[in-house]
Amino acid sequence: MSEPVWYRSLYWRIALGFVGVLAAVLLVQAIVFLWMTGRMADLFPNRTPAQLAAALAADVSGLLSERPDADLDRFINERYSGSSRGFVVVLADGRTVVNHRVPPPPMLARQARGRIFEGMQGGRRDRGERSGWREFGRGSSGPAGVPPPSGEFAPVVVNGTVTGIAAVPLEPPPLWMAARDLGPLLGAVAAVLLTAGTAVAALVIFRPARRRLRHLQDAARAIGAGELGVRAPVAGGDEVAALAGVFNEMASELEQRTTALERSDRTRRQLLADVSHELMTPLAAVRGYVETLQMKEVSLDAETQSRYLQIISEEAERLEHIIGDLLDLARLEGGGGTWRIEPVAIPQLFDRIRRRHEQVLADRGIALLTTIEPEAMTLSGDPNRLEQALQNLVANAIRHTPDGGTIAVRAQADPKGTRLSVEDTGQGIPTEHLDRVFDRFYKVDQSRTGTDIPSGSGLGLSIVRAIVTRHGGQITASNRPEGGARVEIVLPQSTAV
Repeated sequence: MSEPVWYRSLYWRIALGFVGVLAAVLLVQAIVFLWMTGRMADLFPNRTPAQLAAALAADVSGLLSERPDADLDRFINERYSGSSRGFVVVLADGRTVVNHRVPPPPMLARQARGRIFEGMQGGRRDRGERSGWREFGRGSSGPAGVPPPSGEFAPVVVNGTVTGIAAVPLEPPPLWMAARDLGPLLGAVAAVLLTAGTAVAALVIFRPARRRLRHLQDAARAIGAGELGVRAPVAGGDEVAALAGVFNEMASELEQRTTALERSDRTRRQLLADVSHELMTPLAAVRGYVETLQMKEVSLDAETQSRYLQIISEEAERLEHIIGDLLDLARLEGGGGTWRIEPVAIPQLFDRIRRRHEQVLADRGIALLTTIEPEAMTLSGDPNRLEQALQNLVANAIRHTPDGGTIAVRAQADPKGTRLSVEDTGQGIPTEHLDRVFDRFYKVDQSRTGTDIPSGSGLGLSIVRAIVTRHGGQITASNRPEGGARVEIVLPQSTAV
């Protein structure tokens, strides 16, 4: 099976599928990020430290103006519970309020107390002068012995008197604040996206391949159980489909081989039965006549004994021919024996066949006609084996040709090589027997009467087919329109046995 198209490849599907899933995950994360950006204003207010310090100071001033004894710690931490910056509010009466959520640096409270002391030394100040607190907090080094300021400071003024300072550190909020505030939400979103992406990848990418692999597994299990006709579905055009195609080819070849083995086993059993039958007939005849000759109570004259011994000799010779043909056929079909491939002159081949059967042809008045086309004077093959094949065909034709008949042997040029044919003027071969005349021990003599010549061993045509097959040729049997049988052999121009 050819390689799958790249866009049908399972590897490309997996790669593109994961790219698609990743793109979808990033898109959803972008949407979540944009949504969370709206919450950043709540988690991290867009106010500078100076603005936050001023807001703290204003809120504390307003609260103390209305209720001097109010719970300042509770008020501040409830009002600024979402602040991500640390801060501290230090009052002149000693009260200190810090952000419980993000504690400020300890140095910031000490600097705030120094500012209160300085403010108390300066007495009352108006709002224009109060701006100097912030300027002093950012730009001045402060009183002697006080480190440079690390935050923004705003005075808490109640009834025109500085009663405290609100301080906010300059450094940005710590990262752990963002992790603490946004971590659970981001983790939940990541878990949902991971689960959804995995599920989509499994359903879209792996589930179809798994289903087809399961079908392939079921087909393999069925073939292992003996159901050789089962095939795996070939669909998708990817590597799984290619694997299914190769598996089906293997299954088809296995089925063919199994069928061939079963057929071979049946042929072997039939051959054993046929061989036993063919060998039993002459053996039974030999044994019967030998036992008759050995019987002392039976008196046989010399002529009868000679006739019995002649029958025994003929049956032994027939038995020898059958065994020889069986051995010869086994060597041919098994690929054994020595073959000599060379150019064979067809006129000389036909002449040897004529001389071999000359006496029988003359006794029965059968004419043997040979025709050779100029383009078919030679062919390539083993001369001895080719002569054996043609001798068997001519002998078979003589056996089934009535006295006074005609046998024609022809050599013709053929697009595939050389065509050799043997025709007779007998009664032909019944149509239902044409496909089996080359089988071992298969005889149709009962259908081709008209001659007193005894039938052969039933192996001659099988040997002819084996010889032709070893030469890479083809052999067929048919009936002539005007009557009689025709056997044709087509041999290639060059033969490699």
